[in-house]
Amino acid sequence: MRLSCPRENEVRGLVELGQWPAAADPELSAHVSTCRACGDLVLVSQAFQKARTQTLAAAKLPPPGILFWRAQLRRRNAAVERLTRPLLGAEIFALVAALVAASGFTGFEARHGIAWLTWLDHLGQTGGLHWNALLSTVTPDQSWTWMILLPAFAGLALLGGLAVYLASERQ
Repeated sequence: MRLSCPRENEVRGLVELGQWPAAADPELSAHVSTCRACGDLVLVSQAFQKARTQTLAAAKLPPPGILFWRAQLRRRNAAVERLTRPLLGAEIFALVAALVAASGFTGFEARHGIAWLTWLDHLGQTGGLHWNALLSTVTPDQSWTWMILLPAFAGLALLGGLAVYLASERQ
């Protein structure tokens, strides 16, 4: 059972407007000091108002422009992160392709011997790199292989390196 006072609404109105006790007549102030319901109402309301005032003073929000800018930045960063996931896959694919090509070239050369390194001897003797010296160490059935494989692997390595560079440059 709640005890209520006939003057409680009057006291509540003054407290809500923030005019208690300055605008209260002396008779109402005397009533609040003797009435338990009105005294509790004033005490609790003033405690809540004081806590609200302290909370509002402590909560200093940054300007809305900064909040909007931060939200835009977070959204942009999330979009960039979503876009870089496929780029990472492309980088890994380019690296794997380059490694497969290099291991294929190494396996091919290991199977056919390392006679292709003899052109280094000719380089030291002639004082420069000449296609004649390079091709003279290759047997006739291997010469077409050199002419196709060397530019193909060089192009693949160049394109793979370019793809990895462009993908990492965008980050």
